[in-house]
Amino acid sequence: MNVAIGQTVWHDPLGGDTLFVGGRGWNGEIGRSYNRFPDRFRAMVRPSVWSLSQNSSGLYVDFVTNSEEIVVKYTVAEGKALSNVGYLAKSGVDLYSFDVDGRTLWCSCFGAFDFGRATADTITFRYKLTYPDHRGREYRLYLPLYNKVEWMQIGTVAGSRFYFEPLSQERPIVCYGTSILQGASPSRTGLAWTNIIQRELDVPVYNLGFSGNGKMEDALFRILGETDARLFIIDCMPNMTSLPDSIVPRLTRGIRWLRTVSDAPILLAEHCGYNNSGTDKEKLDSYKRTNAELKKAYEGLVSEGVEGIGYITEEELGLSSDLDSQIDGVHANDIGMRLYADAYLKKISSLLDYHPLTLYRPVRQRRDAPGYEWPIRHDRVVTRNRTTDPEILLIGNSITHYWSGEPYDPHHSGVKSWHKLFGKRRVTNMGFGWDRIENIFWRFYHGELDNCRPQHIFLMAGTNNIHQNTNEEIASGVRALVDFLRAKQPQAKVHVVKIYPRRGMEKRMEEINHLIARQMPDDEMIDIIDVTPQLTSSDGKIIEELFSDGLHPNEKGYERIASVYKKYIEK
Repeated sequence: MNVAIGQTVWHDPLGGDTLFVGGRGWNGEIGRSYNRFPDRFRAMVRPSVWSLSQNSSGLYVDFVTNSEEIVVKYTVAEGKALSNVGYLAKSGVDLYSFDVDGRTLWCSCFGAFDFGRATADTITFRYKLTYPDHRGREYRLYLPLYNKVEWMQIGTVAGSRFYFEPLSQERPIVCYGTSILQGASPSRTGLAWTNIIQRELDVPVYNLGFSGNGKMEDALFRILGETDARLFIIDCMPNMTSLPDSIVPRLTRGIRWLRTVSDAPILLAEHCGYNNSGTDKEKLDSYKRTNAELKKAYEGLVSEGVEGIGYITEEELGLSSDLDSQIDGVHANDIGMRLYADAYLKKISSLLDYHPLTLYRPVRQRRDAPGYEWPIRHDRVVTRNRTTDPEILLIGNSITHYWSGEPYDPHHSGVKSWHKLFGKRRVTNMGFGWDRIENIFWRFYHGELDNCRPQHIFLMAGTNNIHQNTNEEIASGVRALVDFLRAKQPQAKVHVVKIYPRRGMEKRMEEINHLIARQMPDDEMIDIIDVTPQLTSSDGKIIEELFSDGLHPNEKGYERIASVYKKYIEK
């Protein structure tokens, strides 16, 4: 529900039928609160864990707006700072943004925040923003790391565009651990290591850190097992120094049970070490023994044949060798959080086989907004592919997007030819206006190819990269997309569609297409489709009457394209 007050319109992430809170499981069950656990877990865990579960650690709200001012107001239930966790991290919010090309930006209040004096006082963060055009940006608002949010509203200038983004349908990375994992002690919320990896991988991350209470109890492993995790991270050693003899039995029991409900990789983390261990032998001995016990548990599980177990050492984390990485001898400051994040990102990439091309780093975009909203279309494609198990996928940019099919778009220009070609076949149109190769990679990595087994995949990519990349780079990017498709959907015939001709650039398209054809492997499941002869005259120029603007086909153009596609569908 939006309530207009003066010149500000207020938006409540929990105010409608859909709850727009990311970074947690059990969203519907938790309901209208910013807790991390549903009420039924209260009887399962110790009171201290339950109390900490009401902190909003790792939670975030995604939205889109072009408002030149964003005001966030909320109240919290507890004190607003700790001796080693400042106001901005314990009780503050942190706003990041993604421009239309997917570039990550940070938003500063520049002193325009007010925590009030009493605990019950409303906290206000006020952001002044500028934009290069009317399209606005995507925003991600991280919630306080160490406090319970009672209520929250996001205010935008009346008349500006605003909507909450759909929650990601991807499987999360689920992190379980201690105060460091919960968020002690960066300078601000967005710099907690779980939030860093969430932002840089752009996937859901659940922060199940509990200050002083990462004890690896059976109940917590049962709770972890309720999540459909793509990866578990167990980082509890800083809370196990007083319980070294419990490490092997608790961890072994917990992971054995996890393996009965999930085959997701499990990453075990050593104690990061104490910065003052060089001057305090007791500290040194305590964490070294803890790590020795963890290693014993890990080796025992591996010897049992438990698969998918990863391990990250104190040395790989890097904090014990960097005397500037901790605020008090154990809790990570901004430097330490960055070290944690970098070490985890390296391990995560290995365990999840996430090795994107440097040239085409997966990234989101909104270049065609507000004509259509890229995040919403992505969500619809993921839903359609999961629920309809399509026989055919068409992957591309606006030329594919605005042909026809589902998900529906009011700008479709080839409805008749589409229905004549595909009839009653289950087809998903995975064209996205203004997509480049790197944007298609983002969609591949973020769920659009999951939960379906198509028979045919048509791929036409690269035309929007012509102003950023060389011909050779475009061809290599198309080849990389094809390799991804073959690995992800080995049963599907991949039809590589040469880039359509465009006014004034027919020769360059021909050169790129020649390189694309040369790049393709000798594989009976891959073929190459060329519709250029149907769209060009004898002099090689486009036939203008087949296009609406020299680039996008009209109904006549799509009819000619469909006549070529038909031969491949019926093979």
